[in-house]
Amino acid sequence: MASARKKPSNTSFYSYIKWFWILFFSGVLSVLAVFLLASWGAFGEMPTFERLENPKTNLATEIISSDGVTLGKYYLDDNRTPVDYKELPQNLVDALVATEDARYYDHSGIDGIGFLRAIAFLGQRGGASTISQQLARQLFVGVRSKNLFQAVTQKIKEWVIATRLERSYTKQEIIAMYMNIYDFGYNADGIRSASRIYFGKEPRDLKIEESAVLVGMLKNSSLYNPIRREKLVLDRRNTVLAQMEKYDFINEEEKDSLQKTKMDINFSPESHREGLATYFRMYLQGYLNDWIKKNPKPVTEDGDRDTWNIYLDGLKVYTTIDSRMQKNAEEAVTEHMKRLQAEFFHQNTPDRNPTAPFLDLEREEINRIMERAMKNSDRWRKMRAADKSEKEIRASFNEKTEMTVFDWKSDTQEKDTVMTPLDSIRYYKTFLRSAMMSMEPQTGHVKAWVGGLNYKHFQYDNVIQGARQAGSTFKPFVYAAAIDQLRMSPCDQLPDSQYCIEAGKHGNPEPWCPKNSDGRYSGNMFTLKHALANSVNTVTAQLIDKVGPKPVVSIVKNLGLTGEILEVPSIALGTIDFNVYEMVGAYGTFANQGVYVKPVMVTRIEDKNGTVLFEYVPETKDVLSKEVAYAMINLLEGVTEGGSGTRLRHTFAKDQDVYKEIITGYPYEFTNPIAGKTGTTQNQSDGWFMGMVPNLVTGVWVGGEERATHFKTIYYGQGASMALPIWALYMQKNYTDPDLGVSKEEFIKPEKMTINLDCSKLEQAVEEENDLENDLDDLDF
Repeated sequence: MASARKKPSNTSFYSYIKWFWILFFSGVLSVLAVFLLASWGAFGEMPTFERLENPKTNLATEIISSDGVTLGKYYLDDNRTPVDYKELPQNLVDALVATEDARYYDHSGIDGIGFLRAIAFLGQRGGASTISQQLARQLFVGVRSKNLFQAVTQKIKEWVIATRLERSYTKQEIIAMYMNIYDFGYNADGIRSASRIYFGKEPRDLKIEESAVLVGMLKNSSLYNPIRREKLVLDRRNTVLAQMEKYDFINEEEKDSLQKTKMDINFSPESHREGLATYFRMYLQGYLNDWIKKNPKPVTEDGDRDTWNIYLDGLKVYTTIDSRMQKNAEEAVTEHMKRLQAEFFHQNTPDRNPTAPFLDLEREEINRIMERAMKNSDRWRKMRAADKSEKEIRASFNEKTEMTVFDWKSDTQEKDTVMTPLDSIRYYKTFLRSAMMSMEPQTGHVKAWVGGLNYKHFQYDNVIQGARQAGSTFKPFVYAAAIDQLRMSPCDQLPDSQYCIEAGKHGNPEPWCPKNSDGRYSGNMFTLKHALANSVNTVTAQLIDKVGPKPVVSIVKNLGLTGEILEVPSIALGTIDFNVYEMVGAYGTFANQGVYVKPVMVTRIEDKNGTVLFEYVPETKDVLSKEVAYAMINLLEGVTEGGSGTRLRHTFAKDQDVYKEIITGYPYEFTNPIAGKTGTTQNQSDGWFMGMVPNLVTGVWVGGEERATHFKTIYYGQGASMALPIWALYMQKNYTDPDLGVSKEEFIKPEKMTINLDCSKLEQAVEEENDLENDLDDLDF
């Protein structure tokens, strides 16, 4: 007889069920406990709500041009300028989601499906780290530890912070924060810097394949480096494109087409010594450092008052510089100085000038120059700071070493060479320097600023640091004083003959008898207009004798020219040193109907949230009447119509080929009204040109670092050859872009003009009289 089958016990079944739920709820409670402990800081400090709302990131200060272009940034380690989500192209967002977090819009910080997949396949089919978790790691957790326990606790913290971020921010804001925080290498901190450095464009202009490159770098920017590992990055980019096709952001045809494209990297590193407007940016850095000392941050709730940090606080500095005009200015300086330097080298070969680059100096004087330069060098200062003896320091200057030096012949303006530090000092002194500033006279807005040839190699800013003798560019101030004080007219006449101011007059210790630049005196009567156009020294001497040095100095001071100016007659010929910055401001008064406007470079400063911290207020001063200012414009127009600036309009009657070797861009053939003045100092040490159209005043200076570095003859060394071509090239470039709005119109003439400006009949009569006198002198009685 078969035995009865034993039935399962209901008690045993319910026991299994009971333990299942016990284990289940225990697991849930354990997870909740872990999350709760993590949120309380049991696994390390957690960010407060305030920190979540305002995560601490270092933000670079951004320098913005008047036409909305980023000129550069100030930063220490983080070159980061955040952008809003609306500034990100959709293709970048799509590439990010497709590659890093396909279910991004469906979870709240933790992807359950991805987590289970990672557990089941041990991470072989992708991880479970969401975009929110990656942001949490970047902002608050840090690099994943190699210690297993610490790595687990870090992951738990990421989960907690990710869920908090999801509650505090929208999905769009999290994406923007993530793209802004990531370090793409080469000082490309955040998507804005990355798109500018790797592709030379703003994020909104990125193409799909370019966005795919940057998203591919998110996996590991050191490994997927497009500069060092192009093939690896190309493969990674194509993987991103495949992911975009997989999740229907692009179709298969688009994917195949894009994967065949080359990776067009336009590497444009952003550093303090490279890029546009480097000299201006370095000036602005000092300006901002002064500003933050006088303008601390608002008082906090604790009563503290911190100072702004231009390297960390993400300020936005809005400047007057126009990036297009700045580019034109830098190109004009480069084009002419490269050619001018070639001629200078040609004239200063060892067989032509054994003391090159110096002229007319004894060996003892040259040694003094080199000694001074050596002691002022960085090498000397650093070795002295390292407690090296003077003997050791001097010896180091004669040891050959590898170095990279400036070179006009190279496309990069650099070459690698081996020379002694002392030889490198002399080498750099062979280069002529240049400075240029351009300003809108009605507002004082500085539109272009070029302080030298190449900031990396020549860090002295000749726009504002360097002051040099003004030469004949000072003469208009004497003429302005005479017209203003004595009511003289451009048509008044004075003789071109030797003229002396006796000792004791105007504080003159000795008789002053200036000569004309060519040492000749025609004896003819010249109008003031003709005399200024041709820089006749004898007429200028007579004018300062008539009006006196004191009124001239008074006008000069009101025109913004600082420094000590002696009230003596010799200042009339420009013996005083001025910088380009002040000279442009002074000349701007003539174009602005007698009103001086101090040059301004910064219009507004904002904090990272857009709160306005500073807005400029124009500094103006009435210096001359409209009549006198316009009379000066009339005089200065004569310089470009029949004087030293005539080459702006006409071709040379002789020696054209010789001049074309040095006068870059000639013939210029300008037909619009131009007021200007050339200037050349003794021995051709300094060449100037001040040029004006109604809404733009520009000053140019060219010369050597040492006054003994100059051309041998005035043929090449005059301001019309050294400086004027830079102005001409710059204006030609400006006029090719109508959007710049640079005027070709007449200067504004006052409605009532009592000063006589029509010298045509008088000049014709004087010319006939002078011809008659010359004919009589030629007769032999």
